[in-house]
Amino acid sequence: MTMLLDTDRVAAYLTDHMPGFEGPLTAQQFPSGQSNPTFLIRAASGIYVLRRKPPGVLLKSAHAVDREFRVQSALADSAVPVAKMYLLCEDDAVIGSAFYVMQHMEGRNLNDPRLPGMSPGERAAIYDEMNRVLAALHDVDVDAVGLSDFGPPGNYYERQIGRWSKQYHASETGPLPDMNALMDRLVDRIPAPDGQRSLVHGDYRIDNMIFDAHGAQCLAILDWELSTIGHPYADLAAMVMQWHMPAGEEGRGLDGFDRATNGLPHDEDFIAAYCERRGLSGIPDFGFYLAFCFFRLAAILQGVKRRALDGNASNPELGLRYASVIPMLASKGLDALGNR
Repeated sequence: MTMLLDTDRVAAYLTDHMPGFEGPLTAQQFPSGQSNPTFLIRAASGIYVLRRKPPGVLLKSAHAVDREFRVQSALADSAVPVAKMYLLCEDDAVIGSAFYVMQHMEGRNLNDPRLPGMSPGERAAIYDEMNRVLAALHDVDVDAVGLSDFGPPGNYYERQIGRWSKQYHASETGPLPDMNALMDRLVDRIPAPDGQRSLVHGDYRIDNMIFDAHGAQCLAILDWELSTIGHPYADLAAMVMQWHMPAGEEGRGLDGFDRATNGLPHDEDFIAAYCERRGLSGIPDFGFYLAFCFFRLAAILQGVKRRALDGNASNPELGLRYASVIPMLASKGLDALGNR
C-alpha cells in the first residue's frame, strides 16, 4: 500500500514554519520503512526527507517520531554521524499524524550485508567503520548532549523485556510456544548490572546507515525510533544477530556466507574490536544479549504483522513476508540461551 501524503498541506506548513523552505514540492515514498513511512521531498529550495507516524490506532509509545527528532538533534555536534534535523510537527491536524523533516544525505544505503560487488578490502573497511561508529555512539556523554532523561532509570533489559513482551501480546495473532518460552527464560537470565548506561540506537545495522558514495565513511545513522538510554551490548548483539539471519533480500543476513574469504569479520573478531575501542576486557554471557535481540525483533515484526492484517502497514504484503520469520527468531533466541 502506498501511503498518500497531502503535499499541498505539507508545503504550506513548511513555508510558514521552516526557514529557507520554498515550494512547490513533490513526494515519493521510500519502499523501506515498515514502521514510520518515509518520503523523499523535492522542492524548489532543495531535497529533504519527511518521516511521519502512520495513521490509525497505534500501540502506546510506538512510532515515536518526536524521539527520533530529539536524539538526532542532540547528536548534531557529536562524533556520531546523523542527518541535520530541520523541523518537527506534532500537530496531527496538518497531515493526520506527527512528522519531521530532515536533511537528505547523498550517499550509499547498503541493504545487503554481504556487500556484493565489493572487494574483500572494501568490505572489511565498511565493517570496521560500523564498529568504530558503534563504539563512538556508546561513548557519547548523555548528560553533555542533554539526553540524561531520554530513558528511565533501572535495569534496561528488565524494562525492554517487559515492554516488548506486552507489545507482543497486544499484537499476537496466534500461539507460538517458543516465543513464550523465550520471554520466560530471558527474564531468568538478566545479567547483574555492570554500571554501563549509554545511548543505544535500538536497530543498529548496515541498512540503517548511509555511507560515502565512494568510500567507507559513515555519513549518517538512520531510523532512531527505538533509541533510548540503556545498555550498549544490546546494539552490539543486534548487529551479530542480523548476521545470523538468512542471506538475501528479506533476511539480510550472512547465514552460510563465507565471511573469511570475502573480508567480513567473524562474530568474535567484531566483538573483540569493539571491546578494544571501548577499553573493555570482554563481554560475559554474550548469548543472553543475542537471545534478547532475537526476541525483540520477533516482537517488532509481530507488530508489523498485526498492522498488515489490520490494513495500517505502509506495505502490508512486505510486512507479512517479514513476519514469516518470527518462529525462526524465537527458535534462534532459545538456541542462543542454550536452553534447548
